[in-house]
Amino acid sequence: MPEPTTPLFDTLVIIGPGLIGSSILRRAREDRRIARHLVACDISPEVRARVAELDIADAVEADPVAAVRGADCVIICVPVGAIAMVAAQVLPVMKPGAILSEVGSVKKTVMDAVQPLLAAHPDIAFVPAHPMAGTEFSGPDAGFATLFEDRWCLLTPPENTPPAAITRITTLWEMMGARVRCMTVEHHDRVCAIVSHLPHLLAFTICGTADDLADETRSEVLDFAASGFRDFTRIAASDPTMWRDIFLNNREALLELLDRFIADAQAMGEAIRTGNEDVIVGRIRRGRAIRRSLIENRQA
Repeated sequence: MPEPTTPLFDTLVIIGPGLIGSSILRRAREDRRIARHLVACDISPEVRARVAELDIADAVEADPVAAVRGADCVIICVPVGAIAMVAAQVLPVMKPGAILSEVGSVKKTVMDAVQPLLAAHPDIAFVPAHPMAGTEFSGPDAGFATLFEDRWCLLTPPENTPPAAITRITTLWEMMGARVRCMTVEHHDRVCAIVSHLPHLLAFTICGTADDLADETRSEVLDFAASGFRDFTRIAASDPTMWRDIFLNNREALLELLDRFIADAQAMGEAIRTGNEDVIVGRIRRGRAIRRSLIENRQA
């Protein structure tokens, strides 16, 4: 008879079981090789009650301090602006050798805020992660076990992070179905500014522009919305608090790329104004090529 497989973690704690957090719990619930004991923690009584109803955790806690005692791995899944505050609460009570992680979409400001806290707790490894997956929905009902399948998860561990901790978090995300890559926080924030943050900024802005139109035209926009506008509205339906924090915490990289986009948009406008077909067709072809690449890379 084969020996039972030892789980990657004995106790895994998810603080903030929203879309990402509840998806981690669902995957770990299905695959008990990930963790023997799953703990969900949230300050909202409604969220805690719903997590209990969904039965996606073995225990549900209101207090992060109580939730993390004895845990092998703690993953903070709250908006970027609150990550450091939660880290400050849990680090003093985490057991030696445990791993602290988070799933924020911005890394530089999080690292700047958390590293001074880590200095007082050198026996805790910090391995930030960013699963590049999501939908426009939020809350514990929004999650699903296959959310991370074939998606990238970017790790940004500080220098001198124990290799064993990086290996365990890498294994965690691979068991979630993700592809994993390590990079610096600066490179991460610049990459995410162009592939995620700027597109969301544009979607929110375009929907705002449509909403500001005269009543008659606005009604027609809503009545006759074509696929392009519908795609923007799907992105624009994302959680306001989360995206406020992302924009403000990644402002330098985002504003730099926004300036480049404005210049490129003006160049395209000038090509349309002057009838420069070569520029127009060239830009469209580049867009088509990017789309084909995404499909080939299984990211579309």
